[in-house]
Amino acid sequence: MSAETSSATSAASTTTASSIGRARTLLLAVVCGAAVANIYYAQPLLHTIGEAFGVGNGTAGLLVTASQIGYATALALLVPLGDLLERRRLVTVLLAACAAVLALAAAAPTFALLAAAVALVGVTSAVAQIAVPLAASLAGDHERGQVVGTVMSGLLIGILGARTVAGFVAEAGGWRWVFGVAAGVMVLLAVVVRVGLPHVAPTESSSYPRLLRSVLGLVRREPELRRRMVLAAVGMGCFTILWTSIDFLLSAPPYGYGPAIIGLFGLAGLAGAAMAPLAGRLADRGHGTVVVTVGLVVLAASWALLGLGAASVVALILGVVVLDLAQQALQISHQSVIYALAPQARSRVTTAYMVSAFLGGTFASAATSLIYPAAGWSGVCLLGAGVAVAGLGVWFLPGREHSAPSEGLSCLG
Repeated sequence: MSAETSSATSAASTTTASSIGRARTLLLAVVCGAAVANIYYAQPLLHTIGEAFGVGNGTAGLLVTASQIGYATALALLVPLGDLLERRRLVTVLLAACAAVLALAAAAPTFALLAAAVALVGVTSAVAQIAVPLAASLAGDHERGQVVGTVMSGLLIGILGARTVAGFVAEAGGWRWVFGVAAGVMVLLAVVVRVGLPHVAPTESSSYPRLLRSVLGLVRREPELRRRMVLAAVGMGCFTILWTSIDFLLSAPPYGYGPAIIGLFGLAGLAGAAMAPLAGRLADRGHGTVVVTVGLVVLAASWALLGLGAASVVALILGVVVLDLAQQALQISHQSVIYALAPQARSRVTTAYMVSAFLGGTFASAATSLIYPAAGWSGVCLLGAGVAVAGLGVWFLPGREHSAPSEGLSCLG
């Protein structure tokens, strides 16, 4: 390790020695939620946007694809910079850039320009995945799980609340106002982050290409990271199966709900946000293994409730709540473990973990789109239960290895 890296490591260690404080934790939770919400605002507005530009629903749906491609690209190529650059400045710059492209989306005169702007919104919104390891670095060892849990609560609220917010704002002022208001929020957060967070020294001084290669080194050398990556794909797969298909169920008989009512079902999932700090506290106290075991069992069981939801709205709501509680508990437990594996490479660990989760969600979405037309809601529930049971199999594989935390960056090779 170079002298420069050693100095950065020392500075980072000094930063994590004390408590992050509640105000900074809540600020980073808001940053995560507001940033990730940007890539979901367009989803309930696709029909309205299509009418405004004279394009069909299929073409309008490309806005979702554009934002997801942008986000996935940033996960792989942008998030690792959190270890190479001073993080407060990086978060501030990305929030400001996000505000600019959101403003471009709000003023876009053509659909093509809107799609390009939305793709860039996806890229810059990946600042949410830089804020999470930043919170972990600022937190003391005694509180890291709880802090990460609180910040991830903000992320979940952003994901599930975006549709509801977009619907209300669009109804009040039109779809362009949704992107305009979001741009203003990003500007405000950029200022508050600049003022409210301390300078956070980078933990790596190597070149950018070597930084990206080191992500693969982490995956290769840390078996527990690989295991948690697979489980992340399982959890996100179940989450995506539910939220990809529930619109189809609720818009058809016996429910026949309209978009406004369907959007409100996202609020049921917000119960998962309450689980995050609790799961974090349990991880801090050394109970992470129990959390994962119970979480995977509950995740599988949630699909039984959801299956009953084909005819019972109460069972459906309970199933949504239970699944999101399990998924949130699992995610916090996984992140508590992976951030301890390589303390000086938390942004790169986040990249590996989130890319795997994103791929799991992508494949689950594709499978859901194929299965629902052929087998309906019951087929989708069987798919979700199968994915969750597969996760249990991965967790209980014999000979499971647990990696000790890596010293410095020796794991990167």
